[in-house]
Amino acid sequence: MSRTLGRRTALRSLAAALATVLTLGVTACTGDDPSGPGVAEAGPEGVDDGSELTMWTRAPLEKQAKLLVDAYNASHQNRVKLTVVPNDDYVAKVGAAAGSGGLPDLFAADIVYVPNWVRQGLFQDLSTNVEGLSFKDSINKGHLSAGTVDGKPHVLPFVLDLSMLFWNKQLFRDAGLDPERAPATLGEYAAAAKAIQATKKAGVYGTAAGLNCGGCLVFTWFPTIWAADGAVLSEDGTESKLADETAQRVYRTWRDLWQSGAVLPASAGETGPTWTAAFTEGKVGLMFYPATLLSSTPFEVGVAGIPGPDGGASTFVGGDGIGVSKDSRKSAQAWNFLSWMMSEQAQVEVLAKNRDVVSRSDLANNKYAAQDPRLVTINEVAGQGDTPVAVNFQQAFNAPGSPWLTLVRNQVLTGSGDLRKDNDEITGVLRQ
Repeated sequence: MSRTLGRRTALRSLAAALATVLTLGVTACTGDDPSGPGVAEAGPEGVDDGSELTMWTRAPLEKQAKLLVDAYNASHQNRVKLTVVPNDDYVAKVGAAAGSGGLPDLFAADIVYVPNWVRQGLFQDLSTNVEGLSFKDSINKGHLSAGTVDGKPHVLPFVLDLSMLFWNKQLFRDAGLDPERAPATLGEYAAAAKAIQATKKAGVYGTAAGLNCGGCLVFTWFPTIWAADGAVLSEDGTESKLADETAQRVYRTWRDLWQSGAVLPASAGETGPTWTAAFTEGKVGLMFYPATLLSSTPFEVGVAGIPGPDGGASTFVGGDGIGVSKDSRKSAQAWNFLSWMMSEQAQVEVLAKNRDVVSRSDLANNKYAAQDPRLVTINEVAGQGDTPVAVNFQQAFNAPGSPWLTLVRNQVLTGSGDLRKDNDEITGVLRQ
């Protein structure tokens, strides 16, 4: 992801921060002001009475957060005071504030952290409010599910970060490939990579991946399994399904690509900071790539959903969710911000206008996205994607030296290891 480095660094401090939360005895509470309405009593739009609300977000989302807050403040009596926290400090700051009862009214969270923080009681229950939204069925399901416990949603999508198939149209032309046609299957993806490699252009490779970056790999390879209607985890997030046949087909394809020499050699050691750099420099033909980098990619690219072994399309719905904190005494007013944030006005006139992905499938083909068909594609694929939910997700997949990383490297780079055993190692961490 475009924020991979910060995410990986923050992951290293997550366990310590959560331990602090537990030690300090965090418990779920409504946090409502006894003299005012609670979240569930606020009505469909909440309360707009001139209250000052506090809100935290991490630095990578500063641009989108400021756009939303400025637009809200300009059109409402309430005022949101935004605090942007350095990415590497965010987890520890949230953990310390949660333990001392000092969380802001609203705070955003990397979707990877959301399941843990919801279970620790850091967010208030939004189920009644979400149920009252006329467009609730069009809200991105990946983000909703990540923040749902016992059928009750606690967060809404704040900013979506999607993985997509990008291809360099000029390198496609050079290889005799149709630059207007996306590879429809994983096999076609591999064939295109090999065709580009066969042009023997100096410094150019067919494809690339972050093969030493667990977060990069879940972001880009899980969708190939979902596109085939496969599962990566059990429903309860405690069992890995990554030794199933669909997953094996993915590993075999990438093993073949690696052995053929069509993968950028630096991919083997890539831990995340520069995993998209070679594509952005025009040295890679096609790869699974963050949608957020579309506007900064300096050449003509095609964009499509990530295909499965036999077709279909999916995406990893990353980014941040946002909710009302357990400590808020202005939860009805905080809901006013959240309900507006999900409105057509905010989604289209603030986010889409800024070329960001909308969080509602019914707004995918909006007037701003329609100016660039690739944006419509990204918005539409967002509704076909997923967000894996597991309390111990970061330890099992994203952390340096995770069992998931061991499995992939064994299957793709060395062709060694026991797949079933490696998969069981992932399950073991998920069940801790």
